[in-house]
Amino acid sequence: MTSSKFDLVVYGATGFTGKLVAEYLATRYRGDTSLRWAMAGRSLDKLASVRDEIGAPADTPLIVADASNAESLKAMVAQTRLVLTTVGPYQFYGNELVAACAETGTDYIDLCGEPVWMRQMIDKHQAAAEKSGARIVFSCGFDSVPFELGVYFVQQQAQKVLGAAASRVKGRVRGMSGTLSGGTAASAKATFDAVAKDLSLVAILKDSFALTPGFKGPKQPSGNKPAYEEDLQSWTAPFMMALINTRNVHRSNMLMGFPYGQDFVYDEMVLTGPGEKGEAIAKKVMAANAEKTGPSAPKPGEGPSKEEREKGYYNLLFVALAPDGRQVRASVKGDCDPGYGSTSKMISECAIGLLRDGDSVKGGFWTPGAALRDSLIKRLVDNAGLTFAVES
Repeated sequence: MTSSKFDLVVYGATGFTGKLVAEYLATRYRGDTSLRWAMAGRSLDKLASVRDEIGAPADTPLIVADASNAESLKAMVAQTRLVLTTVGPYQFYGNELVAACAETGTDYIDLCGEPVWMRQMIDKHQAAAEKSGARIVFSCGFDSVPFELGVYFVQQQAQKVLGAAASRVKGRVRGMSGTLSGGTAASAKATFDAVAKDLSLVAILKDSFALTPGFKGPKQPSGNKPAYEEDLQSWTAPFMMALINTRNVHRSNMLMGFPYGQDFVYDEMVLTGPGEKGEAIAKKVMAANAEKTGPSAPKPGEGPSKEEREKGYYNLLFVALAPDGRQVRASVKGDCDPGYGSTSKMISECAIGLLRDGDSVKGGFWTPGAALRDSLIKRLVDNAGLTFAVES
């Protein structure tokens, strides 16, 4: 794809998250003449007004492309080395784009948190992507980059301290402020609707190893109700993004050749504190989860103000447990709201990382962490406001 006109096209640049991605690139990579990028969406007028609003250079190229017009998608794909798409739910708007990228050897990056659709795409297009050299990378936002890399980071420490990777890791959300994105809510709803229509998909949705075709690991914790955890001295509540994150962590382990072992067990919960108060909060969190995809959830295209995004944060704990009871702990923290501010920076750095640091990554379907590993951690720390730290 070296003859492509562009390195990177942001598809969906007029949507809420796409606009934040374009703004990040226009700001962080201003003056970087080695990055040739363009903005794409359905309306030329809207693209032009977003370009001006975010302060992108006036000569930033604009491409008209529409998910309902396969030819326009193919024309966009033909011009670039990589397509970064924020146009979801991907099960509605991603099929033709993934197919076009897999066929032509064009890299593809998205924010997908839809495990059923992801599995369908892997089954359908893995052979074509391997043949063409296209690297298809799902889940490059808050789901699931900080979790996938958090496990990778704590396992690197476990190797040093315990002498081996841990077969049991806990991912725990210690603190988070910010909104679930409208796109995430819409994707969850679309997934549940699809499953309701076709009950054969229930098995994929419930399977912790849905994204590791050909491999089934041990039984995993269900994580579907509040519980008290003695080793963390805290109550925990279900974490609604565990459904996608845990699947991506297991896929990452498989893609890297099982450095965590084939008996690896991983789950995610929200820490709510000790005692009766912790238990009460855990029950509240569980009730609030249902509302996040209900009628009051944000709509795609809606999102928090700049001030709200900048006030947001997240604080994640990863605990690697050795069979003899020893522990290694690490944290991953983000400096703005997870669903928009941090996500737009993460997906941008995943894209640039794949283009600049990913020469050894072969064609096929990847998780961002398995593809880019330490180089992605470095990018996120240097540019995207994330911190990775070992805790005593």
